Amino acid sequence: MGKRDIQEVNAGSMADIAFLLLIFFLVTTTMDTDSGLSRMLPPPVPDTEETPPPIKERNVFEVLINAQNKLLVEKKPMDLSQLREAAKEFIENPMDDPSLPEKEEIEVPYFGVVPVSKGVISLQNDRGTQYQMYLSVQNELAAAYNELRDELAMRKFGKKFSELEDDKQEAIRDIYPQRISEAEPKNIGGK
Repeated sequence: MGKRDIQEVNAGSMADIAFLLLIFFLVTTTMDTDSGLSRMLPPPVPDTEETPPPIKERNVFEVLINAQNKLLVEKKPMDLSQLREAAKEFIENPMDDPSLPEKEEIEVPYFGVVPVSKGVISLQNDRGTQYQMYLSVQNELAAAYNELRDELAMRKFGKKFSELEDDKQEAIRDIYPQRISEAEPKNIGGK
């Protein structure tokens, strides 16, 4: 018996199959995308020699997060669970407390002339602050604005803020503008 000829395998279609598998895995694999925080950036400062007028201390609500993830609000320790209510009181200043923000009367569609707070929330964290704590503080501050907007929408229009038409939402945003100033992280320290 003679030697059997070994039949060659046709490898021409292997490249096609490999290419199709590669395309299949590229199409079906989902990539993790980093999601950031949606924040409205302030408009650019015009190039002028003038320095902006200083913000009065009563108009600033200072929130600091130290390296141990502890909150200092207006230079006093505070639990995260109390932050939302404290921020709401600062933003709204319902009793016109002289230690809370000043108000400026502006004309707003659907509301007429209303007093609007000049308050700004200043948020600063330590370089050692955990990202989760930073996000939790962000969420509480945003929730304070959202709750105030919802309460006003229910009183005026009988609907939640998110259910209102764009022009009515804009009017409520004019009354409760979200002013959160985030400073560069630094070494705050704290025990």
